[in-house]
Amino acid sequence: MTRLEGPSEGAALDSLLERERLRVDEALAGAAADALANMSGPLREPLEYALSTSGKRLRPILFLAAYRAVAPTADPLPEAVYRLACAAEIVHTYSLVHDDLPCMDDDDLRRGRPTVHRVHGVAHAMLAGAALLPLAMELIVRESRALGLPPERAALLVRELCRAAGADGMVGGQLLDLEAERREVDTAALEAIHRAKTGALLTASLRLGALAGGASHDALAALSRYGEALGLAFQIADDILDVTGDAASLGKIAGRDHELRKASYPSVHGLDGARALARKAAEEAKAALGELRSEELVALADYVVERRS
Repeated sequence: MTRLEGPSEGAALDSLLERERLRVDEALAGAAADALANMSGPLREPLEYALSTSGKRLRPILFLAAYRAVAPTADPLPEAVYRLACAAEIVHTYSLVHDDLPCMDDDDLRRGRPTVHRVHGVAHAMLAGAALLPLAMELIVRESRALGLPPERAALLVRELCRAAGADGMVGGQLLDLEAERREVDTAALEAIHRAKTGALLTASLRLGALAGGASHDALAALSRYGEALGLAFQIADDILDVTGDAASLGKIAGRDHELRKASYPSVHGLDGARALARKAAEEAKAALGELRSEELVALADYVVERRS
């Protein structure tokens, strides 16, 4: 079981998140440098720009937490595990590049700086986003080999990530989200949007880490249930922050959900109701772990609903 050490649980988690974020940033920079080393075409600059944007790195951190939960003797983790974790972050980055396009949410700011299409143009941003997908899959194959995983395991990891990012996952959820704009939706429809758009990739990040670490069937199932509840908690909290946050803390323009008349938990349940649902989902995530005890995963469930950005 991963133990959090520090003067308080909150401070210990903050320390862990910052430490892991820095390690992930380093691994991502290395993976990006390798991928772009021999690229000289017009997509190099927008790809570099997209991959160098800072972030919480929650998806790779979930990967790493799941890996440690099923392979506790592997700590400290080898560099190849950190690079493998970056595959989910690269797919997430692709989704942000496309989400910000004029045909989607038409945003000017992302993670504290101008969006890719504002800097490099719509066509270059769209194609750079598409190019990030094969880059992520190549990274899985390369780093799986570095870890000594069998080829069939690497293929399973690729399939997991493709499924989460595809029409039945993140991409399909984005379409549901667009279709729900300026319409009244019920709780079931809202949950379906968020489980696909946000939850699928968060759950896949955990499953990827578990599979890479050699998880048992029961451990994989527990982490999947945890991820599904965590993804819902995270998105509800995101909806709340769009109402209560500001551009300085969020790194993006606040209030866009309201401006676009998007279906959101505050619009359907009110702020207090949304907060209660976020907490309920976080508690369900922790309960889903069952015998798979990880202080890190428990603390991350609390973090996703208590965060301020």
